[in-house]
Amino acid sequence: MSGQMIVKPSAENLLASVQAAKAGKDGGAPVHLWNPPYCGEIDIRIARDGTWFHDGTPIGRMGLVKLFSSILKREGDRFYLVTPVEKVGIVVEDAPFVAVDFDVAGAGDAQAITFSTHVGDRVTAGPDHPIRVERDAATGEPSPYVMVRAGLEALIDRKSFYRLVDIGVHDAAGGDAWFGLWSGGTFFPVIPSADLG
Repeated sequence: MSGQMIVKPSAENLLASVQAAKAGKDGGAPVHLWNPPYCGEIDIRIARDGTWFHDGTPIGRMGLVKLFSSILKREGDRFYLVTPVEKVGIVVEDAPFVAVDFDVAGAGDAQAITFSTHVGDRVTAGPDHPIRVERDAATGEPSPYVMVRAGLEALIDRKSFYRLVDIGVHDAAGGDAWFGLWSGGTFFPVIPSADLG
């Protein structure tokens, strides 16, 4: 026995560590600079609708959700909450964020679509923040996403996706005709034009 005490990962410890690390600093936590040891799993789950759960109970304080979302990191297919001193695994059912609204500026290929997430992130779709659409193989139902930061995507909610379809255009991307969206000088294909029949 080394005499070293092992502390089980807890939401309270994470909260204290991130508050100490962010004290007096503006902006998001520099999780890309933090590479602490893996400390195990914590019972935090992000549901497909963006609701955060701890020990099976929804986290009702949005300030706490925003703080935890600021220390979220993706490595491969896994998601972690990271502080300067610990890294704990969590469960993400789909994407960690939900895009709940967007604004449009400009038109045509000069158009810029800026998304807002449920935790307060704002990103303009473009080369660094691409839009992609997955289709369910069985039902054909689309699941649209936009990249928010460092491999972390937002699922675009249904009402926003319907609004995006209203501003979509047909474009011959790579010789094939696609229905999609322009933003940040980039065309994002949504569905082959032929499939709209």
